[in-house]
Amino acid sequence: MIGRELDGYWKTVVNTIHDGIMIVNTSGAIVSVNKAFEQITGYSREELIGEDCTILDDAHRNNESKDNGFLVKGKTLQAESEQHQGLIRRKDGILVHTLKTMAILRDASGNALGWVGTITDLSEIVEKENQLEAFRQQLHGENDFHGIVGSSSAMQQVFDLIENSAQSEAPVIIYGESGTGKELVSRAIHELGSRKDKAFIKVNCASLTESLLESELFGHVRGAYTGAYKNRVGRFEKANKGDLFLDEIGDLPLSTQIKLLRVLEEKVIERVGSSTPITTDVRIISATNQDLPQLVERGSFRKDFYFRINVIPIFLPPLRDRSEDIPLLIESFFRKLSLKSSKPIDGIHETTMEILMNHKWPGNIRELKGALEYAFVTCRSGPVYPKHLPETISRFHKIPAPTKRPGFNMQEIERQELLEALAKAEGNQSQAAKILGVSRVTVWNRMKRFNIQAKRGIVTEM
Repeated sequence: MIGRELDGYWKTVVNTIHDGIMIVNTSGAIVSVNKAFEQITGYSREELIGEDCTILDDAHRNNESKDNGFLVKGKTLQAESEQHQGLIRRKDGILVHTLKTMAILRDASGNALGWVGTITDLSEIVEKENQLEAFRQQLHGENDFHGIVGSSSAMQQVFDLIENSAQSEAPVIIYGESGTGKELVSRAIHELGSRKDKAFIKVNCASLTESLLESELFGHVRGAYTGAYKNRVGRFEKANKGDLFLDEIGDLPLSTQIKLLRVLEEKVIERVGSSTPITTDVRIISATNQDLPQLVERGSFRKDFYFRINVIPIFLPPLRDRSEDIPLLIESFFRKLSLKSSKPIDGIHETTMEILMNHKWPGNIRELKGALEYAFVTCRSGPVYPKHLPETISRFHKIPAPTKRPGFNMQEIERQELLEALAKAEGNQSQAAKILGVSRVTVWNRMKRFNIQAKRGIVTEM
């Protein structure tokens, strides 16, 4: 194939490329573009040919001196080729994140004929990054305390107790019904305490038999019992210098309570089958859903052990006693599930929200999370309706007659919050980001998504 034949195929070749290509002469005028360039910029070939290359520059559109655009003139190239990320402005005014590459075109004698530029659309990548950033902000939002969601007065008291108890070395016991988040509280205490850089070891006291529980806690030596083929390090040794979380401590056998009492008082353990003392430095954090004083009266829980572990009690309220936190929990779970799911689920319908707000939640937060996970399985698109909830929840509630009010929609909430924050900040995006507790990039991205503009203190919707 000779050179002339290759020239004849040039247009076909460049039009199959997904990146936009633009050729500019020495005067800065566009002389050729490919189809991908038209698609990315929104301009037709006829509209671009002959125009100055600054037509795509954000600074060119706003009469600003700052160069945010593609390239001002070919003479600004400092090397044979350059590459950088930047913004271009489409014909419809939307800013697009792109990767730009420019290279000088020369003739056989080395004289500059102009330059060629390519643009790669990075919008999808930037959008994913913004979503991840928004998700990180959601995980550490103003209503989130080390993974525990809540703004009610009851939970604020719990948060204060967590912070105060974390500064102490005394044993902490967490009381609460099943599903209220006792393990999250124990982990928050560990993360806020002086032992945060050491081990955090968990043991479920209700899941093991008495013999296995002692071996799990204290370890054993080879031959201590049938099946003990080698020495084993227990949880106390693993948690040395750190925190040991004993969940469901109300199910501890009396014999194990006696041994734990000795450990707490003497800070010494012995492996099962051995009499050699091992010194340990472990802080105990325990949890239970039972009434320990009542167990003490019955004789199934030792009084001296109870007083030893009940130094700093923290009581977690059931979800039915802090119903004002239900919308926050729903929003938190909804966003996390949306990130994992590819389904176009818009939000929670108002009727569904009323059912969720009026439910008693005997399983507490765990039950609420499970209900939303179920809804994400049964709902294919649109808002979550009552029919998408587990029958154990929907059948106990009379579905009210439909109203003309709009449904509970996460996007609508985001839009309203953004408008309010921009209004308070008088259009300042950085200040609005601080108000919302998100990054400035997230604010910019939401403004783009909801077609909101803020200039000179005036906030408008397009």
